[in-house]
Amino acid sequence: MTDKRLGKGLEALITSYSTDSDRYMDGAVPIEQIVPNRNQPRQDFNAEQLTELAESIKLSGILQPLTVREMEDGKFELIAGERRLRAAKEAGLETVPVYILSVDADVEMMEYALIENVQRVDLNPLEEAEGYAILSGKYGLSQDEIAERVGKSRPAITNSLRLLKLPPDIKSSVKSGEITAGHARAILGLRKSLQMMTLYQKIIREKLSVRQTEDIVKKYSNSSSKSEKVKKVSSKNPEISRIENDLISHLGTKVAIRKDKKGKGKIHIEFYSESDLHRILEIISES
Repeated sequence: MTDKRLGKGLEALITSYSTDSDRYMDGAVPIEQIVPNRNQPRQDFNAEQLTELAESIKLSGILQPLTVREMEDGKFELIAGERRLRAAKEAGLETVPVYILSVDADVEMMEYALIENVQRVDLNPLEEAEGYAILSGKYGLSQDEIAERVGKSRPAITNSLRLLKLPPDIKSSVKSGEITAGHARAILGLRKSLQMMTLYQKIIREKLSVRQTEDIVKKYSNSSSKSEKVKKVSSKNPEISRIENDLISHLGTKVAIRKDKKGKGKIHIEFYSESDLHRILEIISES
């Protein structure tokens, strides 16, 4: 019965976890007996899309069963299908079709929920990264093990986890879809949070593509390498560093100050396009 009702990818997953005690119940489980999955990696649910799904469910019912496990108190804990469960409640359904899976360990619950969401592309990049982090940190799975279980390459898992190193504002922007994971990975090419935030603001302000962002990071990195060589020759005055950071924040671009022992020096302000130059000049003229 499962081959007719379950999607190809989900069926393969269920097969990998199935035991003789698994069973399918066609619309026999009351919604009130299903409790949310505490390991659900997906956090954001679009209200408009839920309403659309609820309308579809009213007309055609739930085509893809929810996946649950039976608990000791007779209730069922959701493994996969929270979006369908929420839409079913909104549609006014009292019972839903479920596939009851024999899963005992929390790590399997987390794995299953994460894999099901990843296969359906239901997670935003940050939710996916947070899911991998839980599998790694809480349940002790290596990146190789995670890659094998979710059907992705080891580098893909590594790159996903790197997103968690972003400053909070940039993480929120990735979650909301304001910038893409490609933008975020390019931003991670910079070392400091202030530099990341400066580039992030530039991406939003100028609507930069991922390629343009990568080019800026490459130029910035090359410039930073040259600066590092200068720093090895002479350490920078803390006051000069503070002024540099203030200018970087104010102008939204890389700024370097060079000062000799006599007090003379230069201020180096970088720009990456004609429009960027005019933007910086406007800020300076208004200051």
